[in-house]
Amino acid sequence: MLGAGSWGTALSIALTPRFEVIRLWGHDQARADEMQWQRENKRYLPGFRLPYQVTVSSSLPATLAESDAILSVVPSRHLRTVLQAAAPHVSRGVPIISATKGIEERTLARMSQVIAQSVKGPERVAVLSGPTFAKEIAAGEPAAVVIAAEQSELAQEIQRAFATLALRFYASHDVVGVEIGGALKNVIAIGAGICRGLGLGSNSVAALVTRGLAEITRLALVMDASPRTLSGLTGLGDLVLTATGDLSRNRMVGMLLGQGQPLSRILAETPMIAEGVSTCRAAHHLGQRYGVDLPIIQRMFQVLYEDKDPRTAIRELMDRPLTSE
Repeated sequence: MLGAGSWGTALSIALTPRFEVIRLWGHDQARADEMQWQRENKRYLPGFRLPYQVTVSSSLPATLAESDAILSVVPSRHLRTVLQAAAPHVSRGVPIISATKGIEERTLARMSQVIAQSVKGPERVAVLSGPTFAKEIAAGEPAAVVIAAEQSELAQEIQRAFATLALRFYASHDVVGVEIGGALKNVIAIGAGICRGLGLGSNSVAALVTRGLAEITRLALVMDASPRTLSGLTGLGDLVLTATGDLSRNRMVGMLLGQGQPLSRILAETPMIAEGVSTCRAAHHLGQRYGVDLPIIQRMFQVLYEDKDPRTAIRELMDRPLTSE
């Protein structure tokens, strides 16, 4: 397990019924040592004890040695660097599963593409995504996610190996749809949070979420995704959770923006990463690359990176030319 943040820690706890040993890697040696000895991630997931099967280390060689599977939960902006460092220690044929929801800003590559490029084209790459909050997964509350791989056999193999009584896996071969849905929903969730921060009600949030799903779907389809994927767990399901749930980091960023706080202050005071902030820039450029109209994502880009007033952004969305659904 590469990445000892809240999601990586939660997955390591959730998967212990299926594995005798889970090695959790974190880049910070002091924090990794603290987690190993105190059996708790006090910074990112306090209150949850690490099972005895989980060992924590900041050594990539020790973590990756003789692994049966590698689950990457590294933030999108650090993924390429970490995977390039890990590459010499990855055994041939070992599946690498991405659980990061984001788009690389510089290249606009999806996370599975970054993995394939960084590890010199591994034979087996998959993606794990779905409507999940780390705290609820760590607590063992029932949840459903998707495991996607271009090879159906690989998706089904991981599905069988990872499924627990609390974590249900659905197999898919639509890697593009799963990754685009999981990444872009974070941007729409920022917009939903802005609505709440401005004091707007459920009507406004529902309208923004629904039209946001239409934007995500338009872009995903142009990139050869299946429309069915975007109406499932990794599209609609994940979007609804992230845009309305109180545990959503991206929604919280939007709420604070709507209340008038500057982005720099929000990010400085938030220890956990809100992937939607960086994904917004990448999504904006993906829309330009593919010639897809993304009005909500465009306004979120202007709020985050061009200092547009959030209330003005919402008003402009309502003032767009009338059209058909």
